Amino acid sequence: MTDEQYPPRPVRRRQAQLRRTPGTTGLLVAIAIGFLLAVLTGAWNDPLVLQHGAVIGDLVFQHGQYWRLLTAMFLHGNGTIQGTLLHLALNGIALYQLGRLYELMFGTRRFLLVYFATGLLASLASAVVNRGASVGASGAIFGIVGAFLFSVWRSPRFRQDRAARGIVNQLIFWTVANIVIGSQIPQIDMSAHIGGLVAGMLLGAILPHKAPPPPPPAQVVIDVEPRP
Repeated sequence: MTDEQYPPRPVRRRQAQLRRTPGTTGLLVAIAIGFLLAVLTGAWNDPLVLQHGAVIGDLVFQHGQYWRLLTAMFLHGNGTIQGTLLHLALNGIALYQLGRLYELMFGTRRFLLVYFATGLLASLASAVVNRGASVGASGAIFGIVGAFLFSVWRSPRFRQDRAARGIVNQLIFWTVANIVIGSQIPQIDMSAHIGGLVAGMLLGAILPHKAPPPPPPAQVVIDVEPRP
């Protein structure tokens, strides 16, 4: 096969990254399926239908509908078409960027553990604090941000890496800005955001990190002193 028959390098690079980030890809597909179901059921422009899968504290605790803690993570919107599309786009872009980066740096297993654990805890925080209905992947995304901070600081491989520490500094600014802005908008569920962030920081602080692998033999320098 000649070089002309292979995909261009940028395409091959994107294909390789998708293969290395199956967790992020799978979550984005699941969120897309959730959006499709919202369209088919009319939930994307009807808040009453959207509430069938949303986190609602009374239904979670008084009626034992704990499944809502999970389903809400894959639904987006506020019962309007514009709100649904904006909510979906913002969370989709954030997950695509942050999720892939965290998964590439720390592995698929750790990424999925952090995502689902922090997402469920964020939903739980929303059920305890928020009196209305809540949906969205924002809590889990904030969880990835929180885990990112401590994962880099505790990682033997990345804590001295300038690029990784630069990412942490950007995430700190992004987090503070989002909390300040979000606290001014009543429609944003800050309890879920902060709950996911704190849960992610705790997981980043307690999950073990493996020591960096030894360098390949070609990069090993052996110092041999000549004998007299």
